[in-house]
Amino acid sequence: MTDNKRIDTQTTRLVVRLRDMIMKGEFKPGERLVEAVLSDRLEASRTPVRAALMTLEKEGLVERARGGYVVRTYTVREISEAISVHACLEGMAARLLAEQGLTRELDDALQACLDEGDKALQPNEFSMEDIAAYLSANVRFHNLIVEGAGNRALQETLEFLDRFPFASAGGMLPFQAKHTADGDSVMRFAQRQHHMLVEALRKGQGARAAALAEEHRQIALFNLRHATRHADDNQDVIPVLRAAAQGDAN
Repeated sequence: MTDNKRIDTQTTRLVVRLRDMIMKGEFKPGERLVEAVLSDRLEASRTPVRAALMTLEKEGLVERARGGYVVRTYTVREISEAISVHACLEGMAARLLAEQGLTRELDDALQACLDEGDKALQPNEFSMEDIAAYLSANVRFHNLIVEGAGNRALQETLEFLDRFPFASAGGMLPFQAKHTADGDSVMRFAQRQHHMLVEALRKGQGARAAALAEEHRQIALFNLRHATRHADDNQDVIPVLRAAAQGDAN
Protein backbone atom coordinates (compact mmCIF):
# COMPACT_ATOMS: atom_id res chain seq x y z
CA MET A 1 0.00 0.00 0.00
CA THR A 2 1.40 3.40 -0.96
CA ASP A 3 1.82 6.15 1.61
CA ASN A 4 -0.93 8.25 -0.02
CA LYS A 5 -3.32 5.28 -0.03
CA ARG A 6 -2.53 4.59 3.63
CA ILE A 7 -3.24 8.23 4.55
CA ASP A 8 -6.50 8.23 2.58
CA THR A 9 -7.68 5.06 4.35
CA GLN A 10 -6.77 6.41 7.79
CA THR A 11 -8.44 9.73 7.00
CA THR A 12 -11.69 7.98 6.03
CA ARG A 13 -11.68 6.05 9.29
CA LEU A 14 -11.02 9.23 11.25
CA VAL A 15 -13.86 11.02 9.43
CA VAL A 16 -16.23 8.22 10.44
CA ARG A 17 -14.96 8.19 14.01
CA LEU A 18 -15.02 11.96 14.51
CA ARG A 19 -18.47 12.28 12.94
CA ASP A 20 -19.72 9.52 15.22
CA MET A 21 -18.18 11.22 18.28
CA ILE A 22 -19.87 14.51 17.38
CA MET A 23 -23.20 12.77 16.84
CA LYS A 24 -22.96 10.95 20.18
CA GLY A 25 -22.17 14.19 22.00
CA GLU A 26 -18.54 13.55 22.89
CA PHE A 27 -17.95 16.98 21.34
CA LYS A 28 -20.60 19.57 22.17
CA PRO A 29 -22.03 22.23 19.84
CA GLY A 30 -19.61 25.16 19.87
CA GLU A 31 -16.77 23.11 21.38
CA ARG A 32 -13.32 23.85 20.00
CA LEU A 33 -11.50 21.01 18.22
CA VAL A 34 -7.71 21.26 18.09
CA GLU A 35 -5.56 19.08 15.83
CA ALA A 36 -2.89 18.34 18.43
CA VAL A 37 -5.41 17.31 21.08
CA LEU A 38 -7.36 15.14 18.64
CA SER A 39 -4.16 13.55 17.40
CA ASP A 40 -3.31 12.40 20.93
CA ARG A 41 -6.87 11.32 21.73
CA LEU A 42 -7.30 9.35 18.49
CA GLU A 43 -3.73 8.05 18.47
CA ALA A 44 -3.21 9.27 14.92
CA SER A 45 -0.75 11.60 13.24
CA ARG A 46 -1.80 15.19 12.64
CA THR A 47 -1.86 14.92 8.83
CA PRO A 48 -4.88 12.56 8.57
CA VAL A 49 -6.55 14.35 11.52
CA ARG A 50 -6.22 17.65 9.65
CA ALA A 51 -7.59 16.04 6.48
CA ALA A 52 -10.52 14.56 8.43
CA LEU A 53 -11.38 17.95 9.93
CA MET A 54 -11.27 19.53 6.48
CA THR A 55 -13.72 16.89 5.25
CA LEU A 56 -16.05 17.53 8.19
CA GLU A 57 -15.80 21.25 7.45
CA LYS A 58 -16.96 20.60 3.88
CA GLU A 59 -19.86 18.57 5.29
CA GLY A 60 -20.82 21.44 7.59
CA LEU A 61 -20.32 19.65 10.90
CA VAL A 62 -17.41 21.89 11.95
CA GLU A 63 -16.13 25.35 11.04
CA ARG A 64 -12.80 27.11 11.40
CA ALA A 65 -12.40 29.32 14.46
CA ARG A 66 -9.54 30.63 16.61
CA GLY A 67 -6.80 28.54 15.05
CA GLY A 68 -8.83 25.33 15.08
CA TYR A 69 -12.36 24.14 14.48
CA VAL A 70 -15.64 24.25 16.40
CA VAL A 71 -18.73 22.05 16.15
CA ARG A 72 -21.51 23.79 14.22
CA THR A 73 -25.27 23.79 14.80
CA TYR A 74 -28.15 24.17 12.36
CA THR A 75 -31.91 24.06 12.67
CA VAL A 76 -33.66 20.89 11.55
CA ARG A 77 -35.58 22.95 8.99
CA GLU A 78 -32.37 24.21 7.40
CA ILE A 79 -31.00 20.68 7.13
CA SER A 80 -34.21 19.13 5.78
CA GLU A 81 -34.53 21.88 3.16
CA ALA A 82 -30.95 21.31 2.03
CA ILE A 83 -31.53 17.55 1.78
CA SER A 84 -34.71 18.06 -0.26
CA VAL A 85 -32.98 20.35 -2.77
CA HIS A 86 -30.01 18.00 -2.85
CA ALA A 87 -32.34 15.12 -3.79
CA CYS A 88 -33.86 17.06 -6.69
CA LEU A 89 -30.47 18.02 -8.09
CA GLU A 90 -29.05 14.51 -7.79
CA GLY A 91 -32.12 13.32 -9.67
CA MET A 92 -31.37 15.85 -12.38
CA ALA A 93 -27.74 14.68 -12.56
CA ALA A 94 -28.85 11.05 -12.91
CA ARG A 95 -31.31 11.94 -15.69
CA LEU A 96 -28.68 13.92 -17.61
CA LEU A 97 -26.17 11.10 -17.31
CA ALA A 98 -28.67 8.46 -18.43
CA GLU A 99 -29.64 10.54 -21.45
CA GLN A 100 -26.00 11.14 -22.40
CA GLY A 101 -25.06 7.50 -21.93
CA LEU A 102 -22.32 5.96 -19.82
CA THR A 103 -18.79 5.78 -21.13
CA ARG A 104 -16.98 2.48 -20.64
CA GLU A 105 -14.65 4.15 -18.13
CA LEU A 106 -17.50 5.56 -16.05
CA ASP A 107 -19.43 2.30 -16.21
CA ASP A 108 -16.39 0.45 -14.87
CA ALA A 109 -15.88 3.04 -12.10
CA LEU A 110 -19.52 2.78 -10.97
CA GLN A 111 -19.31 -1.02 -11.00
CA ALA A 112 -16.17 -0.87 -8.86
CA CYS A 113 -18.12 1.22 -6.32
CA LEU A 114 -20.93 -1.33 -6.33
CA ASP A 115 -18.46 -4.18 -5.78
CA GLU A 116 -16.75 -2.35 -2.91
CA GLY A 117 -20.10 -1.54 -1.32
CA ASP A 118 -21.28 -5.15 -1.60
CA LYS A 119 -18.06 -6.37 0.00
CA ALA A 120 -18.32 -3.88 2.89
CA LEU A 121 -21.89 -5.00 3.65
CA GLN A 122 -21.16 -8.74 3.67
CA PRO A 123 -20.71 -9.13 7.46
CA ASN A 124 -23.81 -9.80 9.54
CA GLU A 125 -22.79 -6.97 11.88
CA PHE A 126 -20.87 -3.93 10.68
CA SER A 127 -17.65 -2.78 12.31
CA MET A 128 -16.43 0.80 12.10
CA GLU A 129 -14.03 -0.37 9.37
CA ASP A 130 -16.94 -1.82 7.35
CA ILE A 131 -18.86 1.45 7.67
CA ALA A 132 -15.77 3.44 6.63
CA ALA A 133 -15.28 1.21 3.58
CA TYR A 134 -18.92 1.57 2.57
CA LEU A 135 -18.84 5.33 3.16
CA SER A 136 -15.81 5.70 0.89
CA ALA A 137 -17.46 3.73 -1.93
CA ASN A 138 -20.76 5.54 -1.39
CA VAL A 139 -19.28 9.03 -1.63
CA ARG A 140 -17.27 8.10 -4.72
CA PHE A 141 -20.40 6.60 -6.32
CA HIS A 142 -22.41 9.80 -5.92
CA ASN A 143 -19.52 12.00 -7.05
CA LEU A 144 -19.10 9.95 -10.22
CA ILE A 145 -22.74 10.50 -11.17
CA VAL A 146 -22.66 14.23 -10.49
CA GLU A 147 -19.38 14.73 -12.33
CA GLY A 148 -20.52 12.49 -15.18
CA ALA A 149 -23.58 14.67 -15.76
CA GLY A 150 -21.24 17.41 -17.00
CA ASN A 151 -23.25 20.32 -15.62
CA ARG A 152 -20.93 22.70 -13.76
CA ALA A 153 -23.70 24.85 -12.25
CA LEU A 154 -25.41 21.75 -10.85
CA GLN A 155 -22.12 20.46 -9.44
CA GLU A 156 -21.27 23.76 -7.73
CA THR A 157 -24.75 24.00 -6.20
CA LEU A 158 -24.44 20.48 -4.78
CA GLU A 159 -21.02 21.37 -3.37
CA PHE A 160 -22.66 24.28 -1.56
CA LEU A 161 -25.45 22.04 -0.19
CA ASP A 162 -22.88 19.50 0.99
CA ARG A 163 -21.80 22.06 3.58
CA PHE A 164 -25.04 21.43 5.48
CA PRO A 165 -24.69 18.60 8.04
CA PHE A 166 -26.12 15.28 6.83
CA ALA A 167 -27.04 16.63 3.37
CA SER A 168 -24.02 15.08 1.66
CA ALA A 169 -23.87 11.46 0.56
CA GLY A 170 -23.69 9.17 3.59
CA GLY A 171 -23.72 12.08 6.03
CA MET A 172 -25.52 10.08 8.74
CA LEU A 173 -24.32 6.56 7.95
CA PRO A 174 -22.22 5.96 11.11
CA PHE A 175 -24.97 7.22 13.41
CA GLN A 176 -27.69 5.32 11.57
CA ALA A 177 -25.71 2.09 11.53
CA LYS A 178 -24.60 2.18 15.17
CA HIS A 179 -27.57 3.71 17.00
CA THR A 180 -30.76 2.39 15.42
CA ALA A 181 -32.21 -1.09 15.39
CA ASP A 182 -32.74 -1.05 11.62
CA GLY A 183 -29.49 0.68 10.70
CA ASP A 184 -28.05 -2.38 8.94
CA SER A 185 -31.17 -2.87 6.83
CA VAL A 186 -31.20 0.82 5.84
CA MET A 187 -27.63 0.59 4.55
CA ARG A 188 -28.36 -2.63 2.67
CA PHE A 189 -31.44 -1.07 1.10
CA ALA A 190 -29.40 1.96 0.05
CA GLN A 191 -26.93 -0.37 -1.66
CA ARG A 192 -29.75 -2.12 -3.53
CA GLN A 193 -30.86 1.31 -4.73
CA HIS A 194 -27.34 1.91 -6.04
CA HIS A 195 -27.61 -1.25 -8.12
CA MET A 196 -31.01 -0.25 -9.51
CA LEU A 197 -29.74 3.24 -10.33
CA VAL A 198 -26.76 1.90 -12.27
CA GLU A 199 -29.06 -0.43 -14.19
CA ALA A 200 -31.26 2.54 -15.18
CA LEU A 201 -28.20 4.55 -16.23
CA ARG A 202 -26.95 1.69 -18.39
CA LYS A 203 -30.33 1.39 -20.11
CA GLY A 204 -30.56 5.13 -20.72
CA GLN A 205 -33.74 5.40 -18.65
CA GLY A 206 -33.57 9.09 -17.70
CA ALA A 207 -36.91 9.39 -15.88
CA ARG A 208 -36.35 6.19 -13.90
CA ALA A 209 -32.78 7.16 -13.00
CA ALA A 210 -33.99 10.55 -11.75
CA ALA A 211 -36.76 8.99 -9.66
CA LEU A 212 -34.39 6.42 -8.14
CA ALA A 213 -31.78 9.06 -7.30
CA GLU A 214 -34.36 11.30 -5.61
CA GLU A 215 -35.89 8.41 -3.68
CA HIS A 216 -32.44 7.28 -2.61
CA ARG A 217 -31.70 10.66 -1.02
CA GLN A 218 -34.94 10.41 0.99
CA ILE A 219 -33.01 8.05 3.29
CA ALA A 220 -31.24 11.11 4.67
CA LEU A 221 -34.60 12.68 5.56
CA PHE A 222 -35.67 9.43 7.22
CA ASN A 223 -32.48 9.42 9.27
CA LEU A 224 -32.96 13.07 10.22
CA ARG A 225 -36.52 12.49 11.40
CA HIS A 226 -35.44 9.42 13.35
CA ALA A 227 -32.65 11.33 15.08
CA THR A 228 -34.92 14.19 16.13
CA ARG A 229 -38.19 12.38 16.84
CA HIS A 230 -37.38 11.95 20.54
CA ALA A 231 -35.01 14.87 21.03
CA ASP A 232 -36.32 15.62 24.53
CA ASP A 233 -36.02 12.18 26.09
CA ASN A 234 -33.58 10.16 23.97
CA GLN A 235 -30.01 10.49 25.17
CA ASP A 236 -28.71 8.93 21.94
CA VAL A 237 -30.05 11.77 19.79
CA ILE A 238 -27.36 13.83 18.10
CA PRO A 239 -26.66 16.83 20.38
CA VAL A 240 -26.19 19.20 17.44
CA LEU A 241 -29.71 18.21 16.35
CA ARG A 242 -31.09 18.37 19.87
CA ALA A 243 -30.04 22.03 19.92
CA ALA A 244 -31.39 22.51 16.43
CA ALA A 245 -34.75 20.96 17.30
CA GLN A 246 -35.06 23.23 20.31
CA GLY A 247 -34.20 26.19 18.10
CA ASP A 248 -37.01 25.25 15.69
CA ALA A 249 -39.47 25.15 18.53
CA ASN A 250 -38.59 28.66 19.75
